[in-house]
Amino acid sequence: MCRLHLFVNRLTLLRYFGNKMDKIHASTIHGKCPTNHSVEVLPENAEESLENNIFSSDFMTATPADPPSKRKMCERCGRPATVCLCPYFPSTKLKVSTSVYVIQHPNEENRSLRTVPILFNCLQDGKCCVIRGRRFSETSHPDLSEVCKDPNTLVLFPGPEAVDVSEVPPLPPDSQSYYNLVVIDGTWHQAKSMYKSNVIFHRPRQVQLSNSNLSEYVIRTQPTNASLSTVESVAISVSILDKNPEIQETLLRPLRALCKFQLDHGAAVHHSKEHLRENGLEYLPKSKPEKS
Repeated sequence: MCRLHLFVNRLTLLRYFGNKMDKIHASTIHGKCPTNHSVEVLPENAEESLENNIFSSDFMTATPADPPSKRKMCERCGRPATVCLCPYFPSTKLKVSTSVYVIQHPNEENRSLRTVPILFNCLQDGKCCVIRGRRFSETSHPDLSEVCKDPNTLVLFPGPEAVDVSEVPPLPPDSQSYYNLVVIDGTWHQAKSMYKSNVIFHRPRQVQLSNSNLSEYVIRTQPTNASLSTVESVAISVSILDKNPEIQETLLRPLRALCKFQLDHGAAVHHSKEHLRENGLEYLPKSKPEKS
């Protein structure tokens, strides 16, 4: 409190005298009073005026506040400790046959509500590979290019030539080989741009999800009623390819917890853009359109 009063008194005096105070102070240090400046005398009510000025609301609001303390973050899931998702992850990572390659748009890394960390924390080590970027080629990403050349690689992206994941024939048990699933992670506009502009993603067989699953990711606006988040798309696809329904349930449990945390803390349920158009409502984005 003493330091605050010293700071306030000094600042108030400087405001009162202006530049003259510094000149008078500099001269009196050497034991003399400046001859070219007249010494101003404080009025009788100066002390009361200074006190009122010091504790006025305008002055106090101008005083910088102490910086807020940082929230404790979980090192594993990257979430604040109070809404940590780790209790919803499996105690032992899921053993799956399908290898998942997430091609992530750089903007997704900065989103606080991204779903890819759920995959990374739930699937066994080596079965979920995240590759960030916008442009991919044989030269810049030779390992990814080799994966896309593999006849057992599938790219999950809707289109007229895509077949449903459920129609992909199972691999022979004695082949000792498994499917690779390439998934593009980003907004629909970003994913569409990345798929069209990168030829290596046109080589694998194109698959899609044609079932009527409704997204449980209700804290982010989807383009259509049938659109799914990345973790939902992977959960359903890998469950079908591995013929193990428990995979889907295990991967969606943290997603449901994430949505519940957000809704409990004031977030609103987001309807798809298609739903809004059908009901005569307008979608108003909170930020500027994102770059491809």
